[in-house]
Amino acid sequence: MTGDEQDLAEVQRAHWQSTYSAHPGMYGEDPSAPAVYAAAVFRAVGARDVLELGAGHGRDTLYFACEGFTVQATDFSATGLDQLRRGALAQGTVGQVTTAVHDVRQALPLPDASVDAVFAHMLLCMALSTEEIHMLVAEIRRVLRPGGTFVYTVRHTGDAHYGTGTAHGDDIYEHGGFAVHYFPRTLVDTLADGWDLDEVHAFEEGDLPRRLWRVTQTVPQ
Repeated sequence: MTGDEQDLAEVQRAHWQSTYSAHPGMYGEDPSAPAVYAAAVFRAVGARDVLELGAGHGRDTLYFACEGFTVQATDFSATGLDQLRRGALAQGTVGQVTTAVHDVRQALPLPDASVDAVFAHMLLCMALSTEEIHMLVAEIRRVLRPGGTFVYTVRHTGDAHYGTGTAHGDDIYEHGGFAVHYFPRTLVDTLADGWDLDEVHAFEEGDLPRRLWRVTQTVPQ
């Protein structure tokens, strides 16, 4: 990581910490549409344990737990994970949920082939360089068992905010304090090298609206 990348990462960590503190449960209690989709996919392939990256305050984690999965939730915001744990306690799923403060620029703190499924809603399109994204996906592949499924979502270069705001290079642009790495389709395809790419589904979310892809890929057996 270069000095500029490190500075941006630390600024983003502080921004998310303060945002979760100022707006507890900022995304509400209902699960995201990609999490509902992912739960159905994971159930269909017989997955039992799920790793969620960038879990935030846990609306999707808590949904997965309610659906019967065991969930390991990570985020680089301790504040968000505190809110997640309180939510799990309130809904009676604390025994199914574990949390860890973790920056995905570092190796995942899990053994090889130790989880059935991985979910990441808008985590890969945070302020990560293309090199860091490739390293993260390699780590995800490492911790997934053969046949394991990875579902992720990212904002893409067709989004209205792409190319506007504060430019940080490498297709990263910042609006309102939040830096986003907008994905070209070529990046999705290269991240799927050596995987089975099951689906790339375009959808919209929010008021802008944000334009995203939901990607499903599987480790070959």
